[in-house]
Amino acid sequence: MKFQILGISLLSLIIVACGTPKVVIMEEPLLEQRQLDTLYVTAPPITEDEKDYELPLYNPSYSRTVDILHTKLDLSFNWEKEEVLGKADLTLTPYFYPTNTVELDAKGFTFNSIQFTDGTPLRYEYDGRKVAIQLPRSYTRVDTIRLAIDYVAQPRPDGGSDAITSDKGLFFINPRGEEGDKPQQIWTQGETENNSRWFPTVDKPNERCTQEMYLTVEDRFLTLSNGLLLSSTKNDNGTRTDYWKMDQPHAPYLFMIAIGEFAKVEDAPYNGKPVNYYVEPEFEEHAKAIYPHTPEMLGFFSEITGTEYPWSKYSQVIVRDFVSGAMENTTGVIFGDFIQHTERELIDELTNEKIVAHEMFHHWFGDFVTCESWANLTLNEGFANYSEYLWLEHKYGRDEADQHLLAEWEGYLSSAREGIHPLIHYGYADKENMFDAHSYNKGGAVLHMLRKTIGDEAFFAGLQRYLHDNAYSAVEVDELRMAFEDITGEDLHWFFDQWYMNEGQPTLNIDYGYDINTQEAVVTVKQTQDGRKMPPVFQLLTEVDVYLPGQDAPVRHEVLINQRQQEVRLPAATAPALVIFDAERSILAKWEDNKTQDQLAYQFLNAPLFLDRYQALNELEDNYPAFDAILQKALQDPFYGIRALALSRLSEETSSSVSLELVAKLAEEDDHSEVRSTALMALTEIGHDQAYTLAEKAIDARPYSVVSTGLSSLYQLNPQEGLAAADKMSSETNAQLVATVGDIYAESSDQKYLPYFDKNLGNVDGFGALNFFESYGSLLLADDSGANIEKAVKRLKAIGTNMGQSPWARIASIKTLSELKSGLAENALATQWLSAIDQAIEAIKVAETNPQLKGIYQQF
Repeated sequence: MKFQILGISLLSLIIVACGTPKVVIMEEPLLEQRQLDTLYVTAPPITEDEKDYELPLYNPSYSRTVDILHTKLDLSFNWEKEEVLGKADLTLTPYFYPTNTVELDAKGFTFNSIQFTDGTPLRYEYDGRKVAIQLPRSYTRVDTIRLAIDYVAQPRPDGGSDAITSDKGLFFINPRGEEGDKPQQIWTQGETENNSRWFPTVDKPNERCTQEMYLTVEDRFLTLSNGLLLSSTKNDNGTRTDYWKMDQPHAPYLFMIAIGEFAKVEDAPYNGKPVNYYVEPEFEEHAKAIYPHTPEMLGFFSEITGTEYPWSKYSQVIVRDFVSGAMENTTGVIFGDFIQHTERELIDELTNEKIVAHEMFHHWFGDFVTCESWANLTLNEGFANYSEYLWLEHKYGRDEADQHLLAEWEGYLSSAREGIHPLIHYGYADKENMFDAHSYNKGGAVLHMLRKTIGDEAFFAGLQRYLHDNAYSAVEVDELRMAFEDITGEDLHWFFDQWYMNEGQPTLNIDYGYDINTQEAVVTVKQTQDGRKMPPVFQLLTEVDVYLPGQDAPVRHEVLINQRQQEVRLPAATAPALVIFDAERSILAKWEDNKTQDQLAYQFLNAPLFLDRYQALNELEDNYPAFDAILQKALQDPFYGIRALALSRLSEETSSSVSLELVAKLAEEDDHSEVRSTALMALTEIGHDQAYTLAEKAIDARPYSVVSTGLSSLYQLNPQEGLAAADKMSSETNAQLVATVGDIYAESSDQKYLPYFDKNLGNVDGFGALNFFESYGSLLLADDSGANIEKAVKRLKAIGTNMGQSPWARIASIKTLSELKSGLAENALATQWLSAIDQAIEAIKVAETNPQLKGIYQQF
C-alpha cells in the first residue's frame, strides 16, 4: 500500500535540507536510512479552483435503525375537512443496534396519543414531518416494540414532479359534493415517500412489512386495499367497516386505499386468486376491454420469470384526477381515468394493454423485489418498461414489439438532449427527478440489449435467479449483475459499468466497403459521442449480417466493438449486396448508417425485421428509380405499421405509378384502423375520385379513428355536407371525434357553436386537447364584439388552475388565453378583457405544480 500525505506519494518526496532541495526515491524495501538536519514535506500550492473541490453529491440508501414488522390501521374520514382519522398499531424491532428512540415519518399530523399497545404513554417530539418517540429504555434487536398511535392526518401537498404531479399522498375527490356530477372518491398515491401523509411509518423503499386495514365508510361506497377482504361489517350509523389483510410484506409506498361508488367486475381467477376490476358504473360492461388480457398476462409473466405470481389477488381500479398515470400498489393497481373508455373506443388501441402490463410486471420487479433507494429506481421502472416489449412480442409478434422499442428509443434520445445522467444515479438533485426517460425508456432498452448480448435462455434464467435470490427484499444494481453472472459464468462488469453506472449512449457512424484483394466486407465503425460527457468508447458485443448476391440467407458474424474507430473485416467471396451492423437491432445509439439507396432498397426487400424495413422505407428517396415499386410492396406488408408508413409517403408524384385501387381498398377494408384512416387521408389529399364515397362510408365505421378521418375528409371535399354530418355527431363524447367536430365548427366561424366547446372542454386530452382549445379560441376571436370572452376567460382559468385536470388541458388553457390576448390586442373594442386575461395567465402559473409545465409557462 502507498500511503498519501497531503496528496503526495511517500515514494517521491521533495526534501529541503540545509537550504538545498533534493529528491529522494525511497525503494521498497528500504535499503538505506539517512539522518537529515531538517525535513519539510510540501505539496503544490492549492489553486483557486481547487479550493471549491468537494465530494460529489451522493444520495445513499436509507440507514435503518428500526424494522417495522407489521402495520395495522383503523381509518375513517372527515370529508368536509379532508382529514384522515386514524389509529395505527405498529409492531417493530431495532434493526441491528440498540436504540431508545423510534423515529417515524408522519407529515402534517395531529397526535391525540402515542403509547405502547398496553396503554403506557410515551413521550415524543414532533417537527411536523417526523415524530421521535422516546422509549423508556434501550431496546435490542431481539426485542419487539408495539406502538399505538391515535392521530388526525390532514394531507397537504408540498409540490410535485413531471411524473407525479402532487405529493399529497391521499386525495379527497369532490369531498363536499360541490363539483357537479364528479364522483366522490378517496384514493392514495404513495410513491415516492408520500403515504406518510396519512399513516405513520418509515417511508422508505427499503422498509417492508405486512399490514391490516380497517376502513370505515358510508355504506354506499366500495373500498379497495392491499391483500384480501376478510370481512365487511355494517354499522348502526349507516357506515360500513371493511377489513383488508395483507400477509406478505411489502414497502410502505405500496400501501393503498381507494374508496368510491365503483362497479366491481370479476374476471376469471388466476390460479385460484381473485382478479377484479373497478370502474365507474357506466363503464361496467367495458371493464374487460379496459383491462385487457389480465389473467393471460399473469400467466405469461409467471412463466417467463419462472416465478409464479406471488400475491393473494390482482385488482385494478380507475379513479378521477389521478396525479400519476398509474401506480403498481401491491394487489391494488390504481389508474387515471384516461384509460376508461368504451370497447369501441379501444379498437386497435394498445395503450391500455401496455399500461396494464407495465403495472403488473411491477408485482415482480418493484413489489416482490424492490429497489433499495430511489437512485436504483430503474430496477423497478426499467423492468416494468421492458414488460411492454415482452408482452407485445408474445401477443402480437416481434414487429409490434420493435415498433414500440423504436418509440422508446426516440423518447429517451429526445429527453437526453436536455441532459443525461447514469441509470443508477446517486447524484440526483431530487428523488422525484428519477422518474424520467432514463429510468423508464433507457432502463428498458438496456435490458433488451442485455438480453441480446447473453441470449434469451440466459436472460430469462437470470431473471428467475434474481427474483429467487432477492424475494421480499430491497436490492441495488450489483445484485442484478451478480444474478446474471451466476447464470452465465461471465464477468458482466463491462456491461453494467457502461450502461448502468455511466451516462449517455454511443453515436455510431457506420461505413461499408469491400476489399476485392482480400475478398472481405469492410465495416468501419466510428464512435463520435462527446467523450467529455460520456464514455468515449462503448464496448458493443453485436452481430453483423452479410448478404451476398444470389444467396437465400445472410451469413451472421459476431463482432466486438471496443475502439473509438474500428475496422471490421468479414469474409465475402463477392461484394455484398447489403451488410447490416447490429443485425438484431438492439443497440441504443444515435445512428449515421451510411447505406446507399441501392442497399436500402435491397434491405427493404430482403431483411426480416420491422426496423430493417422501417429504416429502408423511411430513408429511400422519392426519386429513387425503384421507389414506387417498393412503395407498392410496402402497401402490402404484413405489418400495419409498415403499411401506414408507406401511405404517409404517398404524394401526387408517386401516386401516378402506385395502385390507387390498392390504397382505396386499404381505406375501406384494412384490418387495422390506423391504415384505413391514413389511406383515406392520402386519397383525400391527392384528390382521388373515390375519396368522397369512401369518406361517406367511413363516418359509419365502428372505429372512432376511422369515423373522425371520414368526417374530416368529407368536410374537406364538401364543406356543407361535412358540417351537416358534424352536427349529427355533436352528441358524441369520444375525444378524437369531439376534436374533429370542433375543428369543423371553428372553421365555420359561427358563434352558435360556442356551447359545444363549453360542454366538451373536459372531454378532450392529449394532443387533441391542444387542437380543440385552439379551435375554441379561434371561434371566440371570430366575433368582433368579444361578447363571450369574459365567460371563456373564467372557464379557461378554472381549467388551468385545477391540478386535477390533465396536463394537456392545463397547457391548452394557458396557450389559448395567450392566443386570445394576441388576437384581442388588435381589436380596439375588446381590449377591456386584456387585464382579465393577464390575471388568468398569472393565476395558472402560480397554481401549476408540474416543473416541466412551469418551465413551458415562462413563454406566456
